[in-house]
Amino acid sequence: MRNEMKIQFSALSQNESFARVTVAAFIAQLDPTVDELTEIKTVVSEAVTNAIIHGYENRADGIVYIEVTIDEDSVKLTIRDKGIGIQDLDEARQPLFTSKPELERSGMGFTIMENFMDEVEVISEPSYGTTIHLTKFLAKNKAVIN
Repeated sequence: MRNEMKIQFSALSQNESFARVTVAAFIAQLDPTVDELTEIKTVVSEAVTNAIIHGYENRADGIVYIEVTIDEDSVKLTIRDKGIGIQDLDEARQPLFTSKPELERSGMGFTIMENFMDEVEVISEPSYGTTIHLTKFLAKNKAVIN
């Protein structure tokens, strides 16, 4: 059965935990494993933090948008901002790259997303924002090959 939710909130760092917990509560109805739940919460944290720090450059007037769709076997997340966008997407997706070294950012956000999710699509346009589409197929429903 398909189910979906949408939330939006101010681009404030204290709302990152709200986003993570809200998404986790919504997907809990699929009975994911602890590891799957942890990975999805981590990915939400990374994407929301990127939107706040990089997309809106810590301006509180920005809005972060999250859409979650769940099916019997998958979780699909869309996390979007209308911030400054990413100038060079290929460079931004490189491990350890950060546009904010002064904030001691690790530059591992996209790498973590790619490692924890089954599908990652990033769409960004300078001056118009960034949209990240993420899909996770749940283990209990993945085909077992003998």
